[in-house]
Amino acid sequence: MTYVIHGATGAQGAPVVAALAAAGKPVTALTRNADAVVDGARHVVAAGYASTAELTEAYRGADGVFVHLPVVSEEDRQTYARNIVAAVRVARPARVMFSTSGAPIDPETGGAAAALVSGLADTGVSHAVITPTFYLENLLMPYVIDAVRERGVLPYPIRADLPVSWASHLDIADAVVALFGRPDVGGMVSVGQYPAITGPDLAEAFGAHFAKGVVFEQITPEQFRDSVAPLIGEGPAADVAGAYAAMSALPDRSITPENSAQKLLGISPRATGQWLSELGL
Repeated sequence: MTYVIHGATGAQGAPVVAALAAAGKPVTALTRNADAVVDGARHVVAAGYASTAELTEAYRGADGVFVHLPVVSEEDRQTYARNIVAAVRVARPARVMFSTSGAPIDPETGGAAAALVSGLADTGVSHAVITPTFYLENLLMPYVIDAVRERGVLPYPIRADLPVSWASHLDIADAVVALFGRPDVGGMVSVGQYPAITGPDLAEAFGAHFAKGVVFEQITPEQFRDSVAPLIGEGPAADVAGAYAAMSALPDRSITPENSAQKLLGISPRATGQWLSELGL
């Protein structure tokens, strides 16, 4: 028996591997390369979202599976969601954790994340859906962190007065480990800071950490798209920019206490300053 972790060498999967290993759990790392070395994993398996057969074999007999959809085209994400559901239905792992990675879950408008949530429910397999809003790691992109260091400015494509429940990948990993041990907790579990904080609050935390004045700067979704396109590709960058443009009219991007990790699991996410300190920046 083992815990199967997708993207085990990536930003989301690697912290989950480390957290499970620290808890003494056996981990099977899923990667593109079976020869990859993954700290904390007992086994490394080459399996991709594009192959239902590979996923089924990887999931069979697992104590738990952690999945998240990568930043690729929506068409590919839809395919991956269908393949994950098909593999779970056949392999019947004991429990599945899906992190939405901040993608909206709206059955009316559809989307790959919503399809995966619905599909997992239809399998009858024990599962939970982790719903972060924004990742603090987004602020480590060169466009952002370099501006903090060089100009004392934290640029991001949200309104300065928009309260956001930021979370770290480390917070998600903590929630995953807890949820694997809590089969009584299912449905949506929100992970993020509460009360939510604004852009100037973020800038203040960065300024305190780096011992310098830092101010928040609202940039346009188009500026953000141009900054991330070299990292994730033009198509996904355009999708991300569209999501930021759509949320400009929202009153907040805050979790609700009722379904939070704080209430359901007794886990509080890291404050921004604590997260920065743990990174050792």
